[in-house]
Amino acid sequence: MEIVSVLMTFGIIVALSIFFYFVPFFLWLSAKVSGVHISLIQLFLMRIRNVPPGIIVPSMIEAHKAGLQNITRDKLEAHYMTGGHVQRVVHALVSANKANIDLTFEKATAIDLAGRDVFEAVQTSVNPKVIDTPPVAAVAKNGIQLIAKARVTVRANIQQLVGGAGEETILARVGEGIVSSIGSAESHETVLENPDSISKLVLRKGLDAGTAFEILSIDIADIDVGKNIGATLQMDQANADKNIAQAKAEERRAMAVATEQEMKAKAQEARAEVIRAEAQVPLALAKALNDGNMGAMDYYRLKNLLGDTEMREEIAGLAKNGLSSLGQGNTPPPVPKRRD
Repeated sequence: MEIVSVLMTFGIIVALSIFFYFVPFFLWLSAKVSGVHISLIQLFLMRIRNVPPGIIVPSMIEAHKAGLQNITRDKLEAHYMTGGHVQRVVHALVSANKANIDLTFEKATAIDLAGRDVFEAVQTSVNPKVIDTPPVAAVAKNGIQLIAKARVTVRANIQQLVGGAGEETILARVGEGIVSSIGSAESHETVLENPDSISKLVLRKGLDAGTAFEILSIDIADIDVGKNIGATLQMDQANADKNIAQAKAEERRAMAVATEQEMKAKAQEARAEVIRAEAQVPLALAKALNDGNMGAMDYYRLKNLLGDTEMREEIAGLAKNGLSSLGQGNTPPPVPKRRD
């Protein structure tokens, strides 16, 4: 009998657990007490549709207490079944209603299904967010580099959350504006004297167009002086010009050397031709003597002429090398004898 009573007790407990799981009586009671009209059959059917009543009912109670009359059970169930965050959407709608922000249920669910945190967006719209930009390097017209850091105060734009660009786009556009502002300055000293000119110029560009945020202010937090980029570029250009000039000079030198070698080769060819022609002279003389066209006296007179020519050449060479020493008491060089 004890075993039967234990089994009956266990069966009753299991049956009640199953009953209260499929028919969440206490949730129904909480809804009734809160003024939300929902039946036990609807809660049972929510279990059958695999929609957790523990999420839908508290959300309905929160919306009802906040005075949001257009939020129904069917809308919440439909949003849950499409993969949305029901509680986050309801929190956002309640916060937007208290802050007098125009946010409809359809817009909130669209933002949530787009992958954005709609509740955080509403909080950012009420309490603006500060975004710190990474260091942005830019060069003024005088060639001095400046490294600036900015703080961007943004507020969420509820109407642009679906399809609007995020924080990365804001940072990129602000960085682009800083570079443009510094680059248009005549000198880096002008930027250092008036850093607010950067923020004013950037704000006038309307950088928040097409983004999910509205830029409220851009404040320059820090500016550091970097390298002298202009001087570095000039040095690099001078080195490049020097290397080009050296390369052209080397090319001209190589061409001159090649021309010199070519002229030397031509001179050697000319000397070879002269030697070849001189080698024909003795043969011509011998032939002239054999043929009787030239006598012995003619040959001797020719030899005397050649000897006189050699003597004159020797005298000219000695005079060229030794006349400077004659005035110093030196003995003049001997004059070569004439050959008969």
